[in-house]
This record gives sequence, structure tokens and C-alpha cells, in this order.
Amino acid sequence: QLQASGGGLVQAGGSLRLSCVVSGLALASGSYSVAWFRQAPGKEREGVSCIRSGSSGSTYGDSVKGRFTISRDNAKNTMYLQMNSLKPEDTAVYYCAARLTRLLLSVCLGPSSYVYWGQGTQVTVSS
Repeated sequence: QLQASGGGLVQAGGSLRLSCVVSGLALASGSYSVAWFRQAPGKEREGVSCIRSGSSGSTYGDSVKGRFTISRDNAKNTMYLQMNSLKPEDTAVYYCAARLTRLLLSVCLGPSSYVYWGQGTQVTVSS
């Protein structure tokens, strides 16, 4: 089970941090991939960032590189997405997702790669 939170309304240039509490999967151990996706009205779901088990292995969508940072707190079993320099085009419903295998970075931003999904959290960036 995944529970996303932290969305809200922010002005362009501002920041938000999204959280995703993960249940049923220990981020400190095992083999997994967890990711953030977003979906704006009328658009397809887009991969934002993913992180995999182990000491390395994360990637970002081109539209958020250099502005967003994914991280995890193993003790809290929580994944985060720090979003800086937000733009109106970042407005979307953001979802977290998980899979109990360590995906290749080349596919870990594909929505079809994930089995477990949290409910979305709305992020709205005003201009």
C-alpha cells in the first residue's frame, strides 16, 4: 500500500515536497523500484523519477531534471520528491508507485512497469 501526500497550490518558482509512505515493502532491504508519476488533464501519465533498491540507481524525466530530487528514508519507509523551481506546466496529479523487483533504469519511468499505486496528490502551480 502506498499513501501519497504533500501536494498543494504554489506560485511559480516555489517548492513543494511530496511524501509517499510505503507499506508492505521494506525500503531498507529487498529488491524493489519505487517511482513518482504525474498526470495532467488530457495528458498521458508521465514518469517523473524513480529510485531502486541498493546504494545507487535513480533517474528523472527530462522535464524535471535539475529541479526535482527523489529520496527515501528507510527508517520511515517513506519516499520523497523535492520539487524546486516549480513551473505552471508541473501542474498535475502526482502518484507514487512500486514494484517488487529492481527495474533497469531504462524502463523504471514507464507506468506499465509498476504493479502497486498510491492515490494521487494534486499539485497546482500558479503563474
